[in-house]
Amino acid sequence: MATFAKNTFSFAHYAAYRPTYPQFLYKTVLAYHHGPRDLCVDLGCGHGVVTESLAPSFSKIIGTDPSTGAIDQAYSNLTSQKHLRNVEYRKSSAEDLPFLADGSVDMVVSAQAAHWFNYSLFFPEMACKIRRNGTLAFWGYKDPVFPDHPRATSLLQTYSYSDSHMGPYWQQPGRSIVQNKLRDVQPPEEDWEDLQRLEYEPGTHGSGSGEGILFLAKRMTLGGLMEYVRTFSALHAWAEKHPERKSREKGGEGDLVDDLFDEMRGVEPKWQGKDWKEVEVDMEWGSGLVMARRK
Repeated sequence: MATFAKNTFSFAHYAAYRPTYPQFLYKTVLAYHHGPRDLCVDLGCGHGVVTESLAPSFSKIIGTDPSTGAIDQAYSNLTSQKHLRNVEYRKSSAEDLPFLADGSVDMVVSAQAAHWFNYSLFFPEMACKIRRNGTLAFWGYKDPVFPDHPRATSLLQTYSYSDSHMGPYWQQPGRSIVQNKLRDVQPPEEDWEDLQRLEYEPGTHGSGSGEGILFLAKRMTLGGLMEYVRTFSALHAWAEKHPERKSREKGGEGDLVDDLFDEMRGVEPKWQGKDWKEVEVDMEWGSGLVMARRK
């Protein structure tokens, strides 16, 4: 989480290259929900993609994030969505929401942020703010898989987690929690019931060859994929420790991402040629969705 709070982190870049969520995911969460839809709160809202997507389903929705940069980017995106008059953003942690009345919240969601929470403080706060029969819904995704390119997938994993690459630079235990599809997130049984978990683990035998319910897939150019990898928090931490390694795009001899793509292109014949950045590739993300109802 510390990476996203730094002034050097570009939320505009993050917003441009991170995957978005399909309507099927939102419909799944809304179908689980019982009762009124007066107030929804999106924790760790980032640039506001989930907040804006759920806004039409509630009388009011509040997106919160501890990063000033995230809130600024969310409000910047909102200026082009003038019909969304029920959206508000606040700088706040997930564990302390003093601006919400007790029992006033119908649904709390969190996308790709729940692995950062301090659960000893978080769950008591949720039990206080969410009304009886209200909904708590988290989802997150791990690293992309190229279903048609297992060798490139293996190299991405190596660069992401080996000790000689990005491995030591992931913040823990957060990264391990999301890698484990949020299974470590356990809403206390004394306050929560009707727990449901939906997961997907991609395969490498073509699109849709994985196990579970696929929520997150995208076709992207290799150039776009490079920019997506550059949004990794571990890559930012690695770059701070290796300031001498500048990307070729910035006039340097190459950074870790350049090295990764050199190797991936070496094992994928179709990823060659001078226009290789325009080659499109299908990606799927392993994911976990956790939903619980307030007793």
